[in-house]
Amino acid sequence: MSQQFDVVVIGGGPGGYEAAIRAAQLGLKVACIEKRIHNGKPSLGGTCLNVGCIPSKALLDSSHRYHDAKAGLAIHGISVGEVVIDIAQMQARKETVVGQLTGGVAQLLKGNGIVWLQGSGKLLANKQVEFVAHDGATEIIEATKAVILAAGSSPINIPSAPLTDDVIVDSTGALEFKQVPARLGVIGAGVIGLELGSVWSRLGSEVVVLEALDAFLPMLDKQIAKEAQKILTKQGLNIKLGAKVTATSVSDGVVTVTYQDKDGEKTAEFDKLIVAVGRRPYAQGLLSENSGVKQDERGFVVVDSQCRTNLEGVYAIGDLVRGPMLAHKAMEEGVMVAEVIAGHYAQINYDTIIGVIYTHPEIAWVGQTEEQAKAAGVDVKTGSFPFAVNGRALAANDPQGLVKFVADAKTDRLLGMSVIGAGAGDIVHQGMIALEFAASVEDLQLMTFAHPTLSEAVHEAALSVDGRAIHAIQRKRK
Repeated sequence: MSQQFDVVVIGGGPGGYEAAIRAAQLGLKVACIEKRIHNGKPSLGGTCLNVGCIPSKALLDSSHRYHDAKAGLAIHGISVGEVVIDIAQMQARKETVVGQLTGGVAQLLKGNGIVWLQGSGKLLANKQVEFVAHDGATEIIEATKAVILAAGSSPINIPSAPLTDDVIVDSTGALEFKQVPARLGVIGAGVIGLELGSVWSRLGSEVVVLEALDAFLPMLDKQIAKEAQKILTKQGLNIKLGAKVTATSVSDGVVTVTYQDKDGEKTAEFDKLIVAVGRRPYAQGLLSENSGVKQDERGFVVVDSQCRTNLEGVYAIGDLVRGPMLAHKAMEEGVMVAEVIAGHYAQINYDTIIGVIYTHPEIAWVGQTEEQAKAAGVDVKTGSFPFAVNGRALAANDPQGLVKFVADAKTDRLLGMSVIGAGAGDIVHQGMIALEFAASVEDLQLMTFAHPTLSEAVHEAALSVDGRAIHAIQRKRK
């Protein structure tokens, strides 16, 4: 007789393991299937914990500390000897962090009575799942209430830059470099490309970023994107827009990239090349031919606002479905689905999903940009305030960037917030909470912000919307 569970989750990444934990908390019998092997051992946590969010942030932090020690301490009156980077130790620390977190997830599943099935899962008809263990043993698992598809995504490869063992790599390979490449090329000026480019640039690489689009970070508020491009360029990233890669070749460990821009065909040589052009839903081996799950033309599983597929009792979450490919979005979808399966009402406000780029300074946003609000026909008013005159930012020698608010000019309701600056990923949560509570700009204006803090820039930006910023000279508004 096959094993039975109330809920079977296929995928143990952020969305999958949170769905499993919440379902177990609600009294359901749960199995979580995860096939990943990391450093020779079965590992939970998905792309995010193993080869994505967490290891990249570990390297970003290490590289920032190295750069700060090398170039940012003298202004504080601190002198040090020669600063060197031990790449092997940096990589070892990264893996220690990954191991701590993935091991923690395993303990959470165990503590909640969740069965971790180590291997791959395929959805069959009638809420049955074919489970193939790592040793090849196969069995059919039955879900009496629901199956949750949470298989995540994988990097997109492009024909013009096929991956090699160690010269042309994807985002995973870019986390494993054993030495700092003298010349590093990055295809794609998106979130992943900029973050990885920043890591190796700080450590000494000469970095060229090739972006096929003519606009830089088009999803951002234009004012923020312009500021980001200026700052990152000053840091040493050579960002080439409108540069479409047409071919690559590798000879003697050097990759030659051919690309097309407005001036015609050009070539560039690099010691390493990172392909970071986006990610696609990971549906390989996930669905049997007779599963009946509907997918769109790009491979995303089609779901409603509560992540139901077209099949009763089958849900899909995270990178498999519409919306931004973000771990925190997947997490909340996992919890929402668990609540729905248990018979409770749950809903996500997709309008307040935060986006963050973990360069330094960080870039973060929530809600609508000025351009999006105008395109929707809203009469907007905006305000911004620079960290350059913020006392805490100056004291920390980190005065780059600004805070910007977008609001409805008629109702005063807050529509969006964007931040570029130190700690932007944390600061932007103030705007997210305000949006969740349908706050007006006046609500923020009337609050008291601690001095001296970076968050004072939030207060001043809110005041600036109505020309009332105290620490900036503003034109009087009628």
